[in-house]
Parts: sequence; C-alpha cells; structure tokens
Amino acid sequence: MFWWVHLKDSMERSLIMKMSKVFQIAGIAAISLLVLTACGNKSDQSSGSSTGNVTVHTSGFPIVDKQITLSLMAPSMGSVNWNNMQVLKDYQKMTNIKLKYNTPPQADFSTKLNLAFASQDLPDIIFAAGSALTPANEVAYGRDGQLLPLDKLIPKYAPNFNKLMEKDPNIRKSITTPDGHIYSLPMLSSGPTSIWYIGPMWYNGEWLKNLGVKTLPKTADELYALLKRFKTEDPNKNGKADEIPFSDTKLSASRYFLMAIFGMLSNDVQNNGDKVVYNPGTSNYKAYLTFMHKLFAEGLMDKDTFSQSDDQKKAKGQSDRLGLFSDYFSYFTTGRTQKQAMNDPMFQPLTSSVSPKAVIPGSPRINRGDFSITKNNPNPAASLRWVDYFYSGTGSDFLNAGKEGGFWKYAKNSKGEKVRVLNDGITPDNSEDKRSKISPDYGLTVPKYAGDDKMGPILATPDSPKVDAFTAFVNKETAEKYTPYARVPYPLVYLTKDEQDSIASNATDLSTYVEQMEAKFITGVEPLSNWDKYLKTLDSMNVKQYVKVYQAAYDRWKKAE
Repeated sequence: MFWWVHLKDSMERSLIMKMSKVFQIAGIAAISLLVLTACGNKSDQSSGSSTGNVTVHTSGFPIVDKQITLSLMAPSMGSVNWNNMQVLKDYQKMTNIKLKYNTPPQADFSTKLNLAFASQDLPDIIFAAGSALTPANEVAYGRDGQLLPLDKLIPKYAPNFNKLMEKDPNIRKSITTPDGHIYSLPMLSSGPTSIWYIGPMWYNGEWLKNLGVKTLPKTADELYALLKRFKTEDPNKNGKADEIPFSDTKLSASRYFLMAIFGMLSNDVQNNGDKVVYNPGTSNYKAYLTFMHKLFAEGLMDKDTFSQSDDQKKAKGQSDRLGLFSDYFSYFTTGRTQKQAMNDPMFQPLTSSVSPKAVIPGSPRINRGDFSITKNNPNPAASLRWVDYFYSGTGSDFLNAGKEGGFWKYAKNSKGEKVRVLNDGITPDNSEDKRSKISPDYGLTVPKYAGDDKMGPILATPDSPKVDAFTAFVNKETAEKYTPYARVPYPLVYLTKDEQDSIASNATDLSTYVEQMEAKFITGVEPLSNWDKYLKTLDSMNVKQYVKVYQAAYDRWKKAE
C-alpha cells in the first residue's frame, strides 16, 4: 500500500493511546452501526466440528473441551508481561485455549516479524500487527502459503465477524487479496470520532473571543482574512507582535485539511468518482501551493513549520502564540484544561474557487493486518473462534476492560439503576495505567469491533454522567464539522505482485520528491514559475504507471462482491 495509509496507521496508534486516556472513563456513547449477537454461554454448545483431532465448538464456551496450546506473536507496549494480563488469563479459562506469548517491544516488532517469516520460525497466531504486516506482505505470504486463507472458515467459526461483513460489504472488499482470499482480520471502528482520518485542526478560542469573531471561516479567502487578523490585532493581548497565525510540524496533519480546501484528500492518489488521479500533479495542487506560499510569504504561517519538532510547536502553543494548529485535542498543544479547551472550535472544512463543495478526508474505519494464522497453526478453526468473540459487543467490552470485579464493578446510582463503575483504588487519573496492565487492548490496533458499547460505559462514580462535558463537546464538533464532509480518499486495496513490481523502484522516490518540493514551493526556495519543470520530473519518475496501477486496483476493488 502507498505511504499515506502507513502514515495514517501510525497516527491511529498514537491516537488510540491519547484518546483512550480522555475517553475511557467517560465511556463515549458509541454510534452502534450494527446489532451483534454475542457468543452464547456454556450451555449453548449445540454443534461442533473436529479439526486437528480436536472438537471445536461453533458457539459458546469453552471453545474446546480439552485444553490446547497455541503460540501468539504480538507487539508489546511494555506495561506488563502478557502472561500476567488478567483479561488473557480469564479468557484462557473461558476458552480452554492456552497461549504462549512472544511479545517484542512495539518499536522492534516489524523487524522481529520479518525475521520470523524469513527464518520460517513462525508463531501459530500473529496478533495486533497492524502496519507491521503490510498489504504487500499479506499478498506475498499468502501466495507462498505462510499465511492461511481464512475466508472458508469465517462463516462457521467467526459468525460475529461474518455478520459485520454482511452488513458492510466494504469490509470484505478491503481485506480480500487479489487471489480472492482473506489472510488477516482487521480492527473495525464505529465510534463518534472513528471518522477522523488524522487529528483535527483547532482554532484558539480565546483569540476568537478577543477579536469578537462569531462565525468561523467557510472559504479560503475568509480563512486568509482571519489569519491576517491573528497577526495584526494582538489577539493574545500581551502588547507584542508575537502571534503565529498558523503552525504545524512539517504539515504532517494540517496538510490534509488545507489540501481539502482545494478538493484534494491526500498528497497521493485519490479516486474522483471512478477515476484515479495523482493529486500532486494536478492544477488543484498548484492552487494549494499558491495559497500556502501566500500564507508563508506574509508571515501568516510559522516560518519554522518545516524544521521544528512537535515539542517546539507545543511550546509556542503553551505560550499562547498560536491561532490555528493541529493536534488530537487542542489542550495537547495549548496546555490548558479540558474545560478551557471546550472554547477552542474545530476547524470547519472550507471551499475555494477550484472546489465549491466542502470536503475533508475520512477514515475507512478499517485497520488491516491485526489477526493472522500461519501455516504452523495446528488448529485454525479454534484460533478463529478465539478471536471472533472480540467482534461482538460483549466480547469487545471484555477485551477492553475485563470481567466484573477487576478493573470495574457494578453499583447502583441515585435512581437505583445498575451501572458499571471503576473498582476500588482506580481513579480517572490512574485508570489507563491500570487498564494497560490487564489487557492487550491498549495502544495497539487489536482485532475487534470498537464502538458497540454493549455493556454501557465505565463511570468514575455511580452518578457520573455517561458522557462527560469534554467528550460531548468533541462529539458535537465532530458531528457538525467533520462527519458531514468526510470522504475516504481512496479505498483500501491490495496490489498484485506484478503491480507491486512495476512501481516498486520509484514509489518511495516519488513521495519523497513531492514532499521536498512542497516545502520548497511553499517557502519560495523553488518559485512556482517552475511548475512545468516539476511536472516533467514527475513524468520522468513514471507517475503515469503509478496511476495506472492504482486505477486497476480501484477497478478490481469496486467490482469485488
């Protein structure tokens, strides 16, 4: 897959860690897209199938009557040894499946996983690999027989996941490789903010108040006018001309929102209807560069954008010097409280002369590569049943926070209603640290359906609101300013080996060149009068073949059932 998908995957991992700290206790009232039937209880073992000399029950617990042992490889966040995670210990008892864990640090996981394939020293199960198991590797390892196809087993042994695919055909299309097989299962999301492609941009609400701004910009020209006011009217009220109207770190997040002003959802390929285009070679992209150069030349964009670290950007925010900036939540940059951050409005998608309809990049809500079974696995059916529980509402809740009596307990509120609350000794301040020690569902994209909050949120106290004020604010901003305008830039596809080979030699060079030239054009190091020279260079890097490959992949994706 091309580079922006990997960037998104990396950002999502960071987002999961940061968002969970804010949202876990409040328990976001997830938008449940599907109604799932959880696995039955132990008495619901009406049928089974014998595989690998072990009878695998197709419903209920245990999954097998006689304990079996399987090996599992996954990245570790370092909080605790997986053998000591209570969720996994409880699940072993429920399923009768014992696991041997190989959990290298997340930073080393990709290297360790590649070594395992190269040496053929493979685990039975690969868990929460995410972008470490690239789409290209899925295709190659599936073709070579190192990963087992799951598609024929799914209807019988993964009924929860099968229901999700039946409800949303895009899931099957997005995880089926060119040979027609499914080699890995994804993490699926449906919560209020799961549509985020990357962390949003935020306005400094105090500055807006000080300038008397009541209505946010809706066009490129209105944004320019507001940034001009940020620079010239002393909105931080310190009597100094130290305001920076807009800032980011190498445009790593804001790029997507600013390009969208000109109708582009990525700085790579996107499908406009059924036609795939390479955005950095379009007139829309030139319009984007022209606008951004104007901001930079007039001091409306941070002169350090392409050189500063994220910490340096945040230091400026904490000194109240930034008017518009990107981050998962505004207070991560400003250093203010959550309550104060509720005064910082989310960036609203804008229109321009070349893009009269507001649009913004949206997440496909599918993170691939999170559960695979290798050729060494003696019981694929049991392994698939093991993971399928996490694609139900109760199973997803269980993976996230465990059984009653550990991380949480039941209590009655003042209305006599039974609610879930944090257990003794666990507070909103230490809850994520505590949770990271009981479950692997922390900081990783694990195979599950995230969003069907079947058992209700976990509250700090029995009478805590089910959705705290800050969560409600973020959800409302998302519903108003993100969701209505979001569109997936390009579907999740797989390339055939021939397609990969045809672009492998120049794909990385192409993206590197585009990013370098973006910075040069915006800062003026390279004048936009050299645009035609830039286009010729793209042509020399075989960009037409690049687009041809992704057009073919898109056509194949669209035709898939």
